[in-house]
Amino acid sequence: MTFPEKNAHPRIKSYILRQGRATSGQQNAIDKVWGHYCLDPSKTYDYTKIFGRNAPLVVEIGFGNGSSLAEMACANPDINYLGLEVHRPGVGHLMLLLEEKEITNVKIYHFDAIEILEQKIPDQLLAGVHLFFPDPWQKRKHHKRRIVRPSFVQLLNKKLKKGGYFHTATDWEHYAKEMIKILSSSTNGLVNINEEGGFCPRPEYRPLTKFENRGLLLGHGVWDLIFKKR
Repeated sequence: MTFPEKNAHPRIKSYILRQGRATSGQQNAIDKVWGHYCLDPSKTYDYTKIFGRNAPLVVEIGFGNGSSLAEMACANPDINYLGLEVHRPGVGHLMLLLEEKEITNVKIYHFDAIEILEQKIPDQLLAGVHLFFPDPWQKRKHHKRRIVRPSFVQLLNKKLKKGGYFHTATDWEHYAKEMIKILSSSTNGLVNINEEGGFCPRPEYRPLTKFENRGLLLGHGVWDLIFKKR
């Protein structure tokens, strides 16, 4: 499904659709409860009505298999979450978890996150945006595909409400240093919650993933950055 409006010059995508088949359980969730959890990207919604209440709205970009998002939503029932993910098996897995744990404060867009933010999220609405372990695009020639760039930060500044936050984490030190430099620009309207201008300890609300735990046991670093809208 696509939006009717198109750009004359296509935007460089920060992702490539991976090949992969859904498991039988994931496909069963896709077949049976897609309409309950997944929003139509061609429509415009009043999120207060979608969730049936007025509560802080947090977006997670690229939730992967959805385990962390489901855990956060379960632990924070007073927050509404929008999960944005382009990979269908991950969407299916998240829906399985939502059904299993009877989680009611999550809705999903199976679509490009930037287009959803640009076209379907009103300005100054979001209490928070999460971006955990985005593709680092290690090769220099691919750095232009990294999602955290000045245009993305400008978009965040538009969509976050006053005092809203952006939280990202990565296990690639080079990318972490690049992100903190971009986010710290004096013109983007965001301020580092670390008054010394560095990285932040992992807050309790961000669950440790199995992948992250394995990396930490091997001595790999993880860098968290949290910036708030002025």
